Amino acid sequence: MTDPLHLPLRDGSRPLTSTELPHSQLDQQPGDSRQVDAILAEALTWRSVLGQSSAIAVEGARALTLDGSAAGGPAEAFLVGLEFCHVHAKGDFSLHAALPLPLAAAAERAGWAEPHYLVQTGQAPATIVMLYAPRDDHERDVVLRLVRASYEFALAGETSALTVTYERPSA
Repeated sequence: MTDPLHLPLRDGSRPLTSTELPHSQLDQQPGDSRQVDAILAEALTWRSVLGQSSAIAVEGARALTLDGSAAGGPAEAFLVGLEFCHVHAKGDFSLHAALPLPLAAAAERAGWAEPHYLVQTGQAPATIVMLYAPRDDHERDVVLRLVRASYEFALAGETSALTVTYERPSA
């Protein structure tokens, strides 16, 4: 990723999340799947991205994976196999994704993400985060950029040029 990712601060408090499997977002959900559907639809236009059922999340979760010829990132760039991101199911529109460590930390500081709770126990790498469910078009655009960063991490694992700048949301 060569361009800086301009990461606005997320409005409001963090959502409540579970501390057991499945790791879920418990509140601040949008009314429907429209925002995450748009994220998945866009991601499926990217080179070498496949959509399928998640190999690790609850039944009905939709995953983004790379085809076998494209993956060049480190093992920490994937949730399982070649799955780099998934959207939850059953009314939970949050996502799990693998992000380069500097971006995972920046997304957490800006209020867009939290480490998967299994990171604290050492059962998941620190690159695995929950991205909170986008509640509107603005939030969808930010989450889409984070999913794109996850994709680029999975493709090549390049993080050396990654910089993040914070912006206050415009009124």
